[in-house]
Amino acid sequence: MSTVPAPEPREPKPALVFDDPLDQQSSDDTDRGWGERTDSGSGAADLKRFLDEKPPHHL
Repeated sequence: MSTVPAPEPREPKPALVFDDPLDQQSSDDTDRGWGERTDSGSGAADLKRFLDEKPPHHL
């Protein structure tokens, strides 16, 4: 009898991809995340946006 434990199965290593990264669309290539808000145009949402985006010298 051997006291050496059986080797555990290893996870496969991720494959190397040699595609051109400039051929793929990045998150910067879309218009999402460029200041759009999900709030509808209510007065409270407009005030909140104004207060959130107000420059510090406009206190």
